[in-house]
Amino acid sequence: MDAGDSLMRRQARFLTALAALALVLAPALADARPGGGFSSGSRGSRTYSAPPATRTAPNPGPSQMDRTMTQPSRPAAPVTPGTAVPQRQTSRFGGGFMAGMMGGLIGVGLGGLLFGNGLFGGINGFAGLLGLLLQVALIVLAVRFVMKLLRNRQQPAMASGPNPGGLGNAYARQAQTGSNPGGSMGGMGAPTGGYGGAAPATAPIQVTDADFGAFERSLREVNAAWSRGDEAALSRLATPEMAGYFAQDLRDLAARNWRNETRDVRLEQGDLSEAWREGATEYATVAMRFSLIDVTRDLSTGAVVEGDPERRQTVTELWTFARQGGGAWRLSAVQQPG
Repeated sequence: MDAGDSLMRRQARFLTALAALALVLAPALADARPGGGFSSGSRGSRTYSAPPATRTAPNPGPSQMDRTMTQPSRPAAPVTPGTAVPQRQTSRFGGGFMAGMMGGLIGVGLGGLLFGNGLFGGINGFAGLLGLLLQVALIVLAVRFVMKLLRNRQQPAMASGPNPGGLGNAYARQAQTGSNPGGSMGGMGAPTGGYGGAAPATAPIQVTDADFGAFERSLREVNAAWSRGDEAALSRLATPEMAGYFAQDLRDLAARNWRNETRDVRLEQGDLSEAWREGATEYATVAMRFSLIDVTRDLSTGAVVEGDPERRQTVTELWTFARQGGGAWRLSAVQQPG
C-alpha cells in the first residue's frame, strides 16, 4: 500500500469520525411533529406541577418539563445552611451518568475510527464503510433510547383525581368549570419540587365554548404552520418561548435535510384539565387526543424517512394556552402524558 492510499484512508476515517460525532451530539427529536415529542414551555406558577388527570389523559405524567424558561418558585423541602441546592438539568443529554456514558462512547468510537480498528474494534467484519455506518446508527439509537428511558425514570408522576362532566362536542369539562379536578390545589397554584421565591396567587376562571373552539382551531393552525415551516405564523400562534422551541426543532430537522408534515389533523376527544388566572395572565390546560398524518421526508429525494403517508396516527398531549386582557389564546406549553 503506497503513501497516497494510506493518506486517503486516514482522511476517510477522520471524516467518518466527524460524521459519527455530529450524529451522536446532534439534538434528537423524540418525534418530528410540533414540539418534537418533548414536554416544553411554561404554565406560569404551575410549570412544575403535573396537570390534573382527565378522561382524555388519565395519567398526565411527570411534572418536570424537558424544556422551560420558567424558574421554580417554591422549595419542596427546607434547605439547611451549607447544603448545596441541586440545579435542574435542562440539557437534552443531562449530566452525571449520562455525561460519562456519552464521553466513553464517543472516546472509544473515535479512537477506533482514527486508529483504523473500526468503531468498536473491527471494520473488516462489517464489510468496510457500510458496516461502520451501521454500527454508528445502532449506537446512536441505543444511546437515545437509554437517555429517554432514564429521563422518564427520573421524573415522578403525580396522581390526580378524575375529571367528571362533559361538554357535548369533542371537549368535556368538569362541572365546576375552571376548578382543579383533583381538588388539591385550591385557590393557590403553588408549584411542586421547586425552590426560590413564593408563587403568585392564582384564582380559577371559566372556560367557554368559544374558548374550546379556539383551542381546537389552534391545534390545526399550529400543525399547518409547522408543516409549512412558517415561523412567523408560529410566533403569532404561540408564546415567544414556544415559538423559539418550534424554530429550533425546525432547524434540527433542516440540519438532517428533513422536513416534517402533519396534515388532516382531527380532534378525537378533549377535556379541560385546569384553568386559572395569575395577575393579568389567564391559563388553560386541555388534554387533547387527535389523529393525523405525520410524515417526515428527505428534502433531496422526497423519500419517507419516518411515518406513513397512508396511515393516521393517534396522539394524546396536554396543551396549555395563555392570554392577557381577554386577548387571543396563544400556545404556552405542550406536555406528553405518562
